[in-house]
Amino acid sequence: MANKTIDHAITGKTLKSAASDPTHAGILSFMRRRYTKVLKDVDAVVWGIPFDAATSNRPGTRFGPQAIRRASAIMDNDPQYPFERDLFEDMAVIDYGDCLLDYGNHQKTPGTIEREAKKILKSGAYMLTLGGDHFITLPLLRAHAEKYGPLSLVQFDAHQDTWADEKGRIDHGSFVGTAVREGLIDAESSIQIGIRTHAPEDCGIRILYGYDVEEMSAAEIAETIIRHVGDRATYLTFDIDCLDPAFAPGTGTPVSGGPSSARILSVLRKLGALNIVGSDVVEVAPAYDHADITAIAGSNIAMYMLGLHAENLAERR
Repeated sequence: MANKTIDHAITGKTLKSAASDPTHAGILSFMRRRYTKVLKDVDAVVWGIPFDAATSNRPGTRFGPQAIRRASAIMDNDPQYPFERDLFEDMAVIDYGDCLLDYGNHQKTPGTIEREAKKILKSGAYMLTLGGDHFITLPLLRAHAEKYGPLSLVQFDAHQDTWADEKGRIDHGSFVGTAVREGLIDAESSIQIGIRTHAPEDCGIRILYGYDVEEMSAAEIAETIIRHVGDRATYLTFDIDCLDPAFAPGTGTPVSGGPSSARILSVLRKLGALNIVGSDVVEVAPAYDHADITAIAGSNIAMYMLGLHAENLAERR
């Protein structure tokens, strides 16, 4: 016990140190990272946006960031599989906490998210966001596009989210169409994976439908994504309902016929060639979960996003 610590999220002495909290105890930041708003010398920021007022079906994703953090506790210390490294040995990562939103004034939400995101990005840190419903990706894209220009979108999802929308309306089913119309994403180099519903338009985005994903190997899916996107600045967004409800029951709009968590994690592992400048995991709704199945999937997906960034940093340094 001499070298053990607890509550590493506030007692950790450096941003790169591993944690040794018991998995069943301690303060639950994402993978026990230091809770702080200080962005100096930070390589990557994890933050939560507990918002679900744009949900069209079952609400509850405002509790998603908490659930993902809780599920991430089991990954806080050992070298992270399959990256064969302690992700935090050479990468300074903080948990920035949550975005403060006025639950009684949702029209202010997009601007609040965008302003906070711009502040984080200005520091030079990579940003990994935990949602919240999928609407939050729109203000995140606005912030990233201001810094990087029009982005390629790689979207894992059961829904296209390209429904028509009125200006200023808040809806998690229309953010992609809005982002295309605003010039935030380049439709021709963007791709959606796992789609199992129909929308009135595809906005020119490449689609790998659920039945395509079922018939392709993980390597084939990853190769298709990389070949289509190329070396453009890329935003990676993962709606947990991309997974079949057997692997992610805790979400607002589950759709049968999706891939397993194993298949999609294998795809993510092979996306290291992409120039990913930002990412998010959204639509985890723990009230409909069982035994934290969905939260565990979400936390692993988020960890893979950090793993890819750690490898990218190692290559640049």
